[in-house]
Amino acid sequence: MSVPKLYTHGKPVMSFEFFPPKTDAGFRALFRTIEDLKQLNPGFVSVTMGAGGSTRTKTVDLVLRIQQELGITAMAHLPCLGFSAPEIEEILDRLLEGGVSNILALRGDAPQDQPDLVTPPDGFRHANELVHFISRRGDFSIGGACYPEVHPEAESAESDLSHLVRKVEDGAHFLVTQLFFDNEKFFSFVDRARTAGIEVPIIPGIMPITSVKSVRRMTTLGGGSIPAELDQELSRVDEDDEATLEIGVRWATLQCRELIDSGVPGIHFYTLNRSPATRRIHEALLGS
Repeated sequence: MSVPKLYTHGKPVMSFEFFPPKTDAGFRALFRTIEDLKQLNPGFVSVTMGAGGSTRTKTVDLVLRIQQELGITAMAHLPCLGFSAPEIEEILDRLLEGGVSNILALRGDAPQDQPDLVTPPDGFRHANELVHFISRRGDFSIGGACYPEVHPEAESAESDLSHLVRKVEDGAHFLVTQLFFDNEKFFSFVDRARTAGIEVPIIPGIMPITSVKSVRRMTTLGGGSIPAELDQELSRVDEDDEATLEIGVRWATLQCRELIDSGVPGIHFYTLNRSPATRRIHEALLGS
């Protein structure tokens, strides 16, 4: 199933994101988590790829297993940093041979132990270049990333939006946002994108908070922010994981309810490879 077509059915599409574990035991545990979340009938699930393509084999293997063994539409993340064009082509061929035609095309980041990683001369420096390359194949449905609160490396909100326009012009069929905790920032971003001529579906990415330390690190690195009200609540519980989970589930549920009421095409959950928080939010929203 083409992911963009899912967003034409009139009902909000719930989708989940996972990342490849480092160990075989973690891989098996994750597969059980995905099987558990399958009961919620997600429109699709996506699998990230490590910085510099470090998990390329595991990512492709997991995506193929999800689609072939569980029967869930799967989407592979594909960063271009560090890859040559032939390497990208090889990954695309393997995915297509396995029946996977949905790609989230990204620039990606350099691994921490290889901060100076560069793209080969025949590779791609920016996500829009990768989008254009994949679009010429004609076999894939292509998603792109976007930032409601501006990409941390962007010169300005205006330049960030112009890059996004280019990404869509080069062939992105839908967009998924970086995590955010303030819906007003998302609504404002969508308004600016529509004014700039972007008409493809823009899907909010929501992450249920399960760790105060982790969410502070993610927002610092990803250019996001934590609303003052939420920040105060998190500061009160700090290292109490159970209390943090309760706050995270409640906040994300309120976010999602408002987003759905506003008519978003769907919600993409950053699950952090866990099912309880996502399941609770899904049940609160849809009753199952």
